[in-house]
Amino acid sequence: MAKRDLNSGLYDPRMGDQAIRSLSLSLDPKSIEPARTNYFSIYYIENGSGKFWADAACHEFDRGSLLFFVPYQSIRFVPDTPVRAEAIQFHANFLCVETFHAEVGCSGILFNDPYGIPVVSLDKSAQREVSRLIERVRKEQSQSALAFGEVMLAYLKVLLILAARIKSPQPGLCVPGANDFRHPVLAQLRDLIEENYQTMHSPADYAKRLHLTAKTLGRIVREHLGTTPTDLIRNRILIHAKWQLLHTLKPIKEISRELGFRDELYFSRFFKKFTGYSPTFFREFETEIRNGSNLSMFSAQAPIL
Repeated sequence: MAKRDLNSGLYDPRMGDQAIRSLSLSLDPKSIEPARTNYFSIYYIENGSGKFWADAACHEFDRGSLLFFVPYQSIRFVPDTPVRAEAIQFHANFLCVETFHAEVGCSGILFNDPYGIPVVSLDKSAQREVSRLIERVRKEQSQSALAFGEVMLAYLKVLLILAARIKSPQPGLCVPGANDFRHPVLAQLRDLIEENYQTMHSPADYAKRLHLTAKTLGRIVREHLGTTPTDLIRNRILIHAKWQLLHTLKPIKEISRELGFRDELYFSRFFKKFTGYSPTFFREFETEIRNGSNLSMFSAQAPIL
């Protein structure tokens, strides 16, 4: 398996990049910001502890944690102690999470859940299993034996299913954010955002609908989800925008309008600020490196994937 450093950037098969790769990381107790990438990323913390930021959300991690990040996300680690970690990164060309969620039966649990905490804590038995799966993925790619890609895909699926089962052991709770809601207001807020994110962007409007002050709503979200109401709304908008840019041929102006932006240029600046790239680049680059396969997955809706 090709090993890269944290600054290798975007996956591009035209440059010989592989659609799946591994990273062995040793992080000193100082802040580090990996470059934005178009891979889905899974970090397994073997040793050490600290905090990490996924966009504006701050969470803690420690030994035996699995961390999940989506493509084009801003990530920052601030270890408290020296950290040793293993990571697997894969592009949609290797495993398309947009469709794989149906197989695991937990859409939006590990990736693309704007209302959840992207951390799965493993017991010792699960730690051994995850280590074994990561090592087997790495070994298959290094040996490149018959059908190694299919075997790697199978191991990666098992890893994702294992993590999804640990995070959401009750099938009835298999909805975005359900397992992180320790305050009743959060479920109401999630439902309100899902109903209104295309037209209502101000946290104060949601607080009013919940009969709370904006300050109280902000405190609840910060205490339980490590982020802000603004970040929840923004991430839901970005999930919708990415889906429409990837899987439809709608003009960017139309997408911006259906998301409540009157000014297309303002929407483009918003998208670039929080993904690192313009909507035009995002659409054209991903469509080109996927050979247009993303356009065969059209949906009129913008689901949480």
